[in-house]
Amino acid sequence: MKPSDGRSRVVIEDVKPEIDCGRHAAKRILGDRVRVTAAMYSDGHDHVAGRLMYKRAEERTWRYAPFRELGNDMWEAEFTADALGAWVYTVQAWVDHFGTWVHDLHKRIDAQEVPGIVDAVDASQPGGPEQNEGVNAVDQNTVAAQQLPGKQPGSNYGTNARPQGDVALALRSGAILLDQASARARDAEARTLKGTASTLRYMAEKNSPYYDFPLSDDCIRLCLEYPDLSFAATYDRELPLWVDRERARFSAWYEFFPRSAGQPGVHGTLRDVANRLPEVAAMGFDIVYLPPIHPIGTAYRKGKNNSVKAEPGDVGSPWAIGGSDGGHKAILRELGTFTDFAALLETASANGLEIALDIAFQCAPEHPWVKEHPDWFRIRPDGSIQYAENPPKKYQDIYPINFESSDWRALWQELYSVFAFWIDRGVKVFRVDNPHTKALPFWEWCIAEVRKEHPEVIFLAEAFTRPHVMYGLAKMGYTQSYTYFSWRTEKRELTEYMTEITTAPVNEFFRGNLWPNTPDILPEFLQTGGRPGFAQRAILAATLGASWGVYGPAFELCEHEPAKPGSEEYLNSEKYELRSWNRDDPQSLAPLLTQLNQIRKTHPALQRDNTLRFHNISNDHLIAYSKRLGDDVVLMVVNLDPHNLQTGWTDLDLVSLDLPIAGAYEAVDLLSGEVYQWHGSNNYVALDPEKAPAHILVLHPKHLSEMTAGESTED
Repeated sequence: MKPSDGRSRVVIEDVKPEIDCGRHAAKRILGDRVRVTAAMYSDGHDHVAGRLMYKRAEERTWRYAPFRELGNDMWEAEFTADALGAWVYTVQAWVDHFGTWVHDLHKRIDAQEVPGIVDAVDASQPGGPEQNEGVNAVDQNTVAAQQLPGKQPGSNYGTNARPQGDVALALRSGAILLDQASARARDAEARTLKGTASTLRYMAEKNSPYYDFPLSDDCIRLCLEYPDLSFAATYDRELPLWVDRERARFSAWYEFFPRSAGQPGVHGTLRDVANRLPEVAAMGFDIVYLPPIHPIGTAYRKGKNNSVKAEPGDVGSPWAIGGSDGGHKAILRELGTFTDFAALLETASANGLEIALDIAFQCAPEHPWVKEHPDWFRIRPDGSIQYAENPPKKYQDIYPINFESSDWRALWQELYSVFAFWIDRGVKVFRVDNPHTKALPFWEWCIAEVRKEHPEVIFLAEAFTRPHVMYGLAKMGYTQSYTYFSWRTEKRELTEYMTEITTAPVNEFFRGNLWPNTPDILPEFLQTGGRPGFAQRAILAATLGASWGVYGPAFELCEHEPAKPGSEEYLNSEKYELRSWNRDDPQSLAPLLTQLNQIRKTHPALQRDNTLRFHNISNDHLIAYSKRLGDDVVLMVVNLDPHNLQTGWTDLDLVSLDLPIAGAYEAVDLLSGEVYQWHGSNNYVALDPEKAPAHILVLHPKHLSEMTAGESTED
């Protein structure tokens, strides 16, 4: 098939970032420099030039950034994402006739035969310098001062001057190109280019025996600002970009149940939650996530420890949403009122916190939707509504939504309205329960609708499912996602998994949020690792990931008893009953969590994932990794064995750490305050999980001569 214009000779390919051929958006943070690379090439030896075209999605006019050549036909350009929301970008490239002309003119001038320069011969020979004292005699110091690229003193330049006709002709060609550029320029710049063209013609008319290069760098840059785009090629698609606020990249989440926030044995309220917020803020968390706060159904209500029969006084599961007081747009009566909720948000803001609500699109049998829209649910052959099942498990207290309902348009609109309802009341962060069990096209539409008016809203996907589904949800618009970190405990699997999700192409659209535990997940490692195991997992989550979270107070108090052997369910799970917690327990890990969050906020290197680098260490029970941002270099060494002292020798990649190959440097442990004097890549480490399960080290280069005699290079 013929192109629309075969004179467009440049090929553009391998544009990055590009997610699924532009089907989905890459993600960045407000203020980021967005780096775009592309392969751009043409036939022959003509130069190629290009520009990055970018704009906010709603803007009509493109902005431009020039491409810089990287070599091997690869180019890069950057722009600053200076506003939240949707952006688009694409690539335009063209044969750069002016740039080609400049390059060729340099070569022509370099190849000129300089008049008057004689062969470097013995002065005593006939025809030597003493016999050539006329106009062709040239002082040798002058020759040295006029060195041209590729020419050396003593080279055979020849002695006979001849007109440089090819240079003169080239000057005329350049004048034409400058005239054309002046026609594209404006005002003073057009006059400058026009005048330069006249100068080139004047020089060409002189037909001089020798020419210096006639154009200044400023003139060349000016002409290149007005390229000839007549036959420019434009990439065949506009690529989307989504820009989030900083909290999307760097966040620390703390989850607790509002109904357990009161006095022991007494149902907590939203006011009790507000009273707890200063304590959570003091621990350094910035998002408080609350499980569903809606009315809870009574039909088939679950009892303690997920019993199929509830006893009088059992409070049921907050995820069985809906009752006589309403559904997803109502508040459980025992928790309080919308006035209390507004006060909670005010208290959160005053403490530097945000409240994240749980959105779980499922219904208890008494939910108003069940009566008003039975066709939004699956109807079994006997006429009853299908409850949730994961055979052999049965969840009679929950009805899943049928996204294949013939009334799907109204269903989608109602579900979207739930987000809109809570956003109108000040909520900007949502943790979404099991989004992978709902239609992915719905999420793509719904999140886009929310973002039209509220690009600041953050969506966290609670999606412990297959990788493609998790990544698909991220592409559909989810800001962050739970990860497999909860089950990655060995060095190899941690290294492989974290490398996967923090490097391209995955990190262009997927942001992991690392949780050691949740109300649904008590991993085997935490069941058996004791307090050191909890500490180790907290350190890993807080430093491997820029975003992390814990379900507390269960985490800091090391809640570790499973409902039964082989189960990840908690014994006496808070999902089904009120719990009271001794937050003053001297064994609480709250001080460690506070310290970790303070370290994260102090060190910018820990506030992003794309600089995560793993380093070799001789013991497989030890893992070493670093993050670096500018001069902020932080190295973590963690003991993965919660029961035994482990020792080993590091093999650090000093180049990635910006450290001297053979020099000395300080390693300051942010957890203990100790200062170690290390040398080179190999350093001894010993970590006792009962005393110090990890080092979090700030590395400072230090010259050997500055070291005090006798300082140790070992832990």
